[in-house]
Amino acid sequence: MNAKLAEVCWSMFKTLPQRRVGSLEEQHPVPEYWGLLLGHILGVMSPPIAMTGATRFLAATRCRPVDRTPVWFMRQAGRCLAAYRELRECHDMLTLVRTPELATRITLMPVEAFGVDAAVIYADIMLPLYGMGVAFSLDPGVGPVIAEPVRTLADVNRLRMDDQREAIPELFETIRMVRHEVDGSTGVLGFCGAPFTLASYLIEGRASRDHARAKGLMHGEPALWHQLMEVLTQVSIRYLDAQIDAGVQAVQLFDSWAGSLGRADYASNVLPYSRRILNAVSGRVPTIHFATNTAHLLDLEAQSGCDVVSVDWRLSLDEAWARIGALGIQGNLDPAIATAAWPVVERETRRVLAEAAGRDGHIFNLGHGVLPNTPEDQLRRLTDLVHEVTVRT
Repeated sequence: MNAKLAEVCWSMFKTLPQRRVGSLEEQHPVPEYWGLLLGHILGVMSPPIAMTGATRFLAATRCRPVDRTPVWFMRQAGRCLAAYRELRECHDMLTLVRTPELATRITLMPVEAFGVDAAVIYADIMLPLYGMGVAFSLDPGVGPVIAEPVRTLADVNRLRMDDQREAIPELFETIRMVRHEVDGSTGVLGFCGAPFTLASYLIEGRASRDHARAKGLMHGEPALWHQLMEVLTQVSIRYLDAQIDAGVQAVQLFDSWAGSLGRADYASNVLPYSRRILNAVSGRVPTIHFATNTAHLLDLEAQSGCDVVSVDWRLSLDEAWARIGALGIQGNLDPAIATAAWPVVERETRRVLAEAAGRDGHIFNLGHGVLPNTPEDQLRRLTDLVHEVTVRT
């Protein structure tokens, strides 16, 4: 009887026009999402209709019911793809990023190759520096290199806050092109670097193992530290707002180096700025907070204002949920596992999914980026496995 009632209601919902749900344009079309939710409420054995990758991913960011667990991989548009390696033989990364046709093509490669539910825009966390007057390069085997590191009051005072739409218009054109190409079938994810991670690059001049200069400035010149963090926070908010205006449906804040900090330093010198950024955009799109090696900070990350906390492989999902409460979780297969023989990948993937236990709010991902030696077909099989194992009944 419930199944029949659900089908009748579903036929009624299908006749409704699509419109916004709440204030978020990223929320689900009324018929598809609410038809699925009705099925859950009535206890129907199978949902009335399968969700698209976009609706599945966006529902999970809000801890809402899904038809199966969504999947995407950090650095999915990268060196494990033969087609991407061919492009890199002809172009450096910044050329690719600043050529919308090529950046769009790269962004969509993993959607086609792996069947993921979200497409993360092909870009780099350093792009906002163009609008700040900071010269930098992305050197092979090294990463970002700052031409003139920011270490004094004069250096901070020279930082500009130009309109990012004018500084890097190519990025926003890429976002518009990707939204057009996926046409609602796949979620579109934007991102930016968190103030601490950007500050570390600016102060150190390049990637650092101990972040000694950045920490030294944080403790030795606290006023200067907070001035720099204030600038980076304002730039990041404007940058994400511009991405949302261009069409991204969710955003991820990358604090790649936060794991190098103790709890006190993170809580007083970093968290307030990340919280301001996430709170500034959370009324527009769902937000994900990403960091690695931060099991000791997880409960503090949960106070950042994000909807989803990205968790790496160093902590089980059930323990992570116990620490963060009623937020979503993204993760958390070890990227190295994805390079192993398929039986190992399958076993470990099933273990992660067992820890998630079909809980609403789980987005399957790696604990960090895809490694270059990961077989392409393995990621396709991994995506298919997650989708098959997690079908809601």
